[in-house]
Amino acid sequence: MTRPALTSESRSRLAGRTLDVPEQTPPGGPATAAPLSRADVDADHWPDVVRIPSAGPARTAVARYLVSRALDKLSLTGPPAGTRPSAVGPHLTLHDSDAFYQRIGRDGLIGFGESYMAGEWDSDDLAGVLTVLAAHADELVPAPLRRLRGLWVSARPVADRNTRDGARANIQRHYDLSNDLFATFLDATFTYSSAVFTAFPARFESLASAQHRKIDRLLDLAGVGEGTRLLEIGTGWGELALRAAARGARVTTLTLSAEQAALARERIAAAGLADRVDVQLRDYRDAEGRYDAVISVEMIEAVGAEYWPSYFRALRRALAPGGRIALQAITMGHRQMLHTAATHTFISKYVFPGGLIPSREAIAAHSAAAGLRTAADDGFGEHYAETLRLWRERFTARRGAVTGLGFDPVFQRMWEFYLAYSEAGFRSRYLDVRQLLLTEGTPR
Repeated sequence: MTRPALTSESRSRLAGRTLDVPEQTPPGGPATAAPLSRADVDADHWPDVVRIPSAGPARTAVARYLVSRALDKLSLTGPPAGTRPSAVGPHLTLHDSDAFYQRIGRDGLIGFGESYMAGEWDSDDLAGVLTVLAAHADELVPAPLRRLRGLWVSARPVADRNTRDGARANIQRHYDLSNDLFATFLDATFTYSSAVFTAFPARFESLASAQHRKIDRLLDLAGVGEGTRLLEIGTGWGELALRAAARGARVTTLTLSAEQAALARERIAAAGLADRVDVQLRDYRDAEGRYDAVISVEMIEAVGAEYWPSYFRALRRALAPGGRIALQAITMGHRQMLHTAATHTFISKYVFPGGLIPSREAIAAHSAAAGLRTAADDGFGEHYAETLRLWRERFTARRGAVTGLGFDPVFQRMWEFYLAYSEAGFRSRYLDVRQLLLTEGTPR
């Protein structure tokens, strides 16, 4: 995969909120992943996709037995699409079963994802297959074997720690891929977090208004209005800052992504609000000043468990007396979080290095330790599932545009797997997303 440079011309075009890319959705639904042969994979860019890891015959045999048994039990195997009744549920088709089971035997869920990237298996409903698997995650491995989980997982790389330098590198690996890439599947608001819809199933045409609804709820939660001094931790591409400034707030917004900062500034200037918004390339730990309101949208997931105390202390330090903090955070169950915290996962390897989704218990404990109390907490995970579905369908419909940007078929399969994997997490209720209000809990 070659990462294309983002020119000032393309940034200006995006600032104007246009992307002239024709829809490519085939009749009957979104395009499925293009067939891929491992022989066609660029070994320099994707060494772990080309290489089938050595798992050993015993581990491979155990993986084959457990996984094939689970797939059969969950009715995920059977005749391929087009040869079976439409009432039958999602289906997984193996193209190279030996490689599939060998990868899982060696690397567990990372191997499962890499096998998809390599084209060793496909599905007529990728999100559906992953949802079924996520809903039965605790049943797939017999209880006695769960104690051997360490044999199938790897520790997180030390290089992914979110030190100041590490956090900047981790953010750049995802958000600086290309603003044009994100434009292929995001709506005109350029908002990369869960929307709040009024009806299901959601339609892409309603996504922009649903994103504004989400943003307005956060601004209301934080009490943002005329004259409010607002600190935003995690700029994205600037839509929340734009909306807050339009209310009359004075906004300082922090990001570590140079590409996001450049486009956010252009969008803010184009809206005539540059005098009200200050976009800073700055780590949250270096935030300066006191603010009436602090908002952070799906930023805590990128912080890393080691630095959650620093994150909540930074929020508390930035808060003026009587101020309010509004957070939007993805959450998972506490037990699942503890298992994931030390584990190198598919998402941490390929999508969000250094990140970890917190539990509600972790948020409560770390915020309280920083002198904050939770005054409101509202979950809406089903809305994220719909948001992700719309992004995934848009992405697969615009494969030609993604290819034109220099992203190869392996990247496209990886990105589709990431979006479907995330959607499955919310559909199965393994994940949730919440908006929280935090206020001062103890004296400074």
